[in-house]
Amino acid sequence: MSQAVSGGALEGLRIIEMEGIGPGPFAGMMLADHGAEVIRIARKDTKPDPADVLARSRRRVELDLKTDEGRQLARELIATADGVIEGYRPGVMERLGLGPDVLLNDNPRLVYGRMTGWGQEGPLAKAAGHDINYIAITGALNAFGRAGEKPTPPINMVGDFGGGGMMMAFGMLAGILSAQRTGKGQVIDCAMVDGASLLMGMIWGFRGQGLWKDERGVNYLDTGAPYYDTYETSDGQHVAIGSIEKPFYNKLLEVTGLKGNALFEDQDGVDGIAKRRVILTDIFRSKTRAEWCGLLEGTDACFAPVLSFSEAPQHPHNVQREAFIELNGVVQPAPAPRFSATPAPAPRAPDDV
Repeated sequence: MSQAVSGGALEGLRIIEMEGIGPGPFAGMMLADHGAEVIRIARKDTKPDPADVLARSRRRVELDLKTDEGRQLARELIATADGVIEGYRPGVMERLGLGPDVLLNDNPRLVYGRMTGWGQEGPLAKAAGHDINYIAITGALNAFGRAGEKPTPPINMVGDFGGGGMMMAFGMLAGILSAQRTGKGQVIDCAMVDGASLLMGMIWGFRGQGLWKDERGVNYLDTGAPYYDTYETSDGQHVAIGSIEKPFYNKLLEVTGLKGNALFEDQDGVDGIAKRRVILTDIFRSKTRAEWCGLLEGTDACFAPVLSFSEAPQHPHNVQREAFIELNGVVQPAPAPRFSATPAPAPRAPDDV
């Protein structure tokens, strides 16, 4: 990744992150990637894992928050910051004497980010949970999976990271912009259930228009359409097809030799959909993944090979864009998005900070 000519777009901001796992650290990583000074308050006598990607580019301060001295030092540090991020269950920070009322009194411009699964209030607010639970009650999990099969969790990208950490990073910056304009800080209640619901906004819109069914695996973005799916190749690999728009669909038919086939003329016709899927399955199994890349990659058929973690950093597109970096032997994604005038500084591994 090219070296930055500045400290990044967020240079000058100071964020205190209460050490945790998952979405809170992801939000802290995003802010640190782009130049914010992010300081983690960690437990005493702990060491950062050099392979922990979400811990990169931070300084750590070890404090025992069970002691008066540790809590006082935390208050003094947070009083110098633009924002604080915590991911404990509701009430934990208050019991430590570090709740919003205390810290906003110390620092009226503070943006206090609270990262939880269920939110700060509601019947489930104090219950344990994980990504799979949070996305389950939003309707999102029900949409992931094939027809006739049970819901399949999309690892923990939707609740923890899309609806949680990324939403928190956005909320923190929005709150800081408001504080800079008004002089008043505030509390950000960032719940993964809210964020996961918001990520499904377009699908809710489709549903309102009568274009999306609650039934899983029958809609055009959930593998219900043969032209938006993955297919196995002759060498046991897979390719992904997303030929939604008519010109892109026509390109797919052209390259696969299906142009002019009457069965494929009605792209979204229910009649014959099973036959179209079988035919495409057989066609893609007739060549290797590399052969299909030679025919379709870079065309408007909306094609890509399905790559493993080992393969993705080696793909020519990712190589040219320097989409992956290596820190202390750990391959990981580079900061994103990219800024023209204030590029992100080179990330630092946890044990290099």
